[in-house]
Amino acid sequence: MLYYLFQFLDERYNFPGAGVFQYISFRALGAVITSLLIAAIFGRRIIDKLRTLQIGESIRDLGLEGQMQKRGTPTMGGFIILSSLLIPALLFAKLSNVYVVLALVSTVWTGLIGFLDDYIKVFKKNKEGLEGKFKVVGQVGLGLIVGLTLYFNEYVKIRIYAPRLLSTSNVPDVYTDVKSTLTTVPFLKNNEFDYSSLLFGVLPDEYTWIVYVLVCIFIITAVSNGANITDGIDGLAAGTSVIIGLTIGVLAYLSGNKVFSQYLNIMYIPNSGELVIFCAAFVGACVGFLWYNSYPAQVFMGDTGSLMLGGVIAVLFLAIRKELLIPIVCGIFLIENISVIMQVSYFKYTKQRYGEGRRIFLMSPLHHHFQKKGYHEAKIVTRFWIIAIILAVLALATLKLR
Repeated sequence: MLYYLFQFLDERYNFPGAGVFQYISFRALGAVITSLLIAAIFGRRIIDKLRTLQIGESIRDLGLEGQMQKRGTPTMGGFIILSSLLIPALLFAKLSNVYVVLALVSTVWTGLIGFLDDYIKVFKKNKEGLEGKFKVVGQVGLGLIVGLTLYFNEYVKIRIYAPRLLSTSNVPDVYTDVKSTLTTVPFLKNNEFDYSSLLFGVLPDEYTWIVYVLVCIFIITAVSNGANITDGIDGLAAGTSVIIGLTIGVLAYLSGNKVFSQYLNIMYIPNSGELVIFCAAFVGACVGFLWYNSYPAQVFMGDTGSLMLGGVIAVLFLAIRKELLIPIVCGIFLIENISVIMQVSYFKYTKQRYGEGRRIFLMSPLHHHFQKKGYHEAKIVTRFWIIAIILAVLALATLKLR
């Protein structure tokens, strides 16, 4: 909103300093500062309100050290993240930008799914929360919206440059903006993959949208659930999301900048640079929430926050066509997800084969395994953050390592 206000003031009245709002870097800085201020000012009030409404976490006794001391800690703290993210994004981003609109819709959509889950747990006293099938329906619905928008929207294009005939800098670029289902493949020299190739020539290319939408649904569901599973100990999901958000912000800036994209020989996606503002607000919101969620947590984000974080991260990766980097950048979410799948599958297999279920880990997800081994949860979180940083650096290195 402020972008349009200051653009009007600059064009109509030549208002001093108004032109600075044209710069993505300035608006990103404004977004991150605003999100931190909102979290700092209103975070405590939200926590007190949650406590007044007796919206406390009901803890199942899993035999983990210090676990029962957390009983009654306010949950639904995801509202702190939501408010700290949405308000700065609405203030500083271009609301006519299709990528920003998609990110905002995804935030509200997944936040609503998480809120329904928390509401049923807290107010209906149903520990299972929203039934899994309804969560999946919500995630599939978002996948349809995102997939169809990215495939059919006329403003979602990539820019293809014609080879220069002369090396002189005064020769203008020749390019074409085209609709495409290309995505980036890490570590490969000609690092682009077209989803139409998944049709294997059996179906004509006009059916590519079906494949693309199915891919979007799978990615959004997987990452959203991964973030949800990771949210098990103080600060783990929020801190990991900060690192992921910073990485996406860098990738979005490079992909939306003509000079850097050409220098790095990566896909140039017109208008995607605007997502840097959203990523800045996202990082600020997570850092602000982490102030209250770090050990010992004063508030839990609940599914209101965790499902939203994963869903938004997935959508951002899809928007900048870097979704194949998700297993690297979101490696923490991935290993947490895999640990649960391995544990459940092995338990069922051994129960069927030997008559009693056996376990690979002391407890899943993986962070609980280390808790069972006697590690303090603050140490587990810090080491998971270190791994997340290493993975983020590796992902950024793929821009040159091909």
